[in-house]
Amino acid sequence: MEKLLKILEELHPDVDFTTNEELIDEGILDSLDIVTLVTEINAEFDVTIPAEEIIPENFNSAKALMALITKLDEE
Repeated sequence: MEKLLKILEELHPDVDFTTNEELIDEGILDSLDIVTLVTEINAEFDVTIPAEEIIPENFNSAKALMALITKLDEE
């Protein structure tokens, strides 16, 4: 989770990613942020996020993102 939080904090240092659970709903993350996140996650965690998994529910919080990374890592 620390690696993911570091990636997120590099995008938006002013956001508390440990508690915020509406990153997409509140407009904190935009489409460019999502593209950057997918690229960084693919490189850092050695997983590939398929297009069908790029949905708001998976990107609304660090916790949801970590769950997605874990799920993809187990496949």
